[in-house]
Amino acid sequence: MCWYISCFSRGWRWVVFLLELSGKIGVILESFFETLVVKLLFVQGRSIMGQALGCIQVDQSTVAIKENFGKFNDVLEPGCHCVPWCVGSQLGGYLSLRVQHLDIKCETKTKDNVFVTVVAAIQYRALAEKASDAYYRLSNTKEQIQAYVFDVVRASVPKLSLDKVFEQKNEIAKAVEEELEKASAMSHYGYEIVQTLIVDIEPDVQVKRAMNEINAASRLREAASEKAEADKILQIKRAEGEAEAKYLAGLGIARQRQAIVDGLRDSVLGFASNVPGTSSKDVMDMVLVTQYFDTMKEIGASSKSSSVFIPHGPGAVRDIASQIRDGLLQGRIDEV
Repeated sequence: MCWYISCFSRGWRWVVFLLELSGKIGVILESFFETLVVKLLFVQGRSIMGQALGCIQVDQSTVAIKENFGKFNDVLEPGCHCVPWCVGSQLGGYLSLRVQHLDIKCETKTKDNVFVTVVAAIQYRALAEKASDAYYRLSNTKEQIQAYVFDVVRASVPKLSLDKVFEQKNEIAKAVEEELEKASAMSHYGYEIVQTLIVDIEPDVQVKRAMNEINAASRLREAASEKAEADKILQIKRAEGEAEAKYLAGLGIARQRQAIVDGLRDSVLGFASNVPGTSSKDVMDMVLVTQYFDTMKEIGASSKSSSVFIPHGPGAVRDIASQIRDGLLQGRIDEV
């Protein structure tokens, strides 16, 4: 009887121990499943969910690489696909089909020994029909494109001077694009070159400053030449104007003197005919005396006059008349 009671007591303790152990195991299992669910929902949701449930989602402008036991199997288009992990299928990765942009800076030397930095912009994208080549054949697409660009730029720019490099920027870009497409260089790896641009050419700072100074000096020289030409034209026009003015002034003076002579002649003839016994000489002396006093009157009336007669006096008029008469007679004798 005591033995039965002892066995029952031991069995009961084992039952209690197993119940407690099962409770702890239940708590551990509950915590494990909660962690698994959290990871499935929030940690790399698409990839882990696809591996766990066998279904994946491929976004638009993207393709997925499906592998079977590590070997390429298929290219999955955008949408929902079944990837049963239980039979060895798995997702290798994703490949974007969007156009990508790559800026490349290449330092090289021109024909006139000037170092420049050529900045090229390459726009490329993966081909959907060659997605497996684009995913597996190149480990670093950007470095591959950069190598082609360096090769073309460093072969083309040294043949040109610095000014020609700026002028033939489009030709350099075309040469880069042709090299990338020649013999299907990039399409062989599953990529297409959409556009190639040379966006900037940066010479050394000192070279750039020297070019600006040369340009400024050239423009200053042109400005000085144009200014000198304008001054020349101005002087020529001024001289032409002065010559025309003097010519017209000479005509005016000649006409004035002709009018004076005509007036004196008429006065002398009229006075000699109206006053008997007077000669032309007497009339001419009287006219000269009259003009002498008129001239003196004008000089005295002007406060700014700078004319001085030396000697002056009424008797000097006769001497002036005799000098004029003698000069005319001497001129006639010389002509004879």
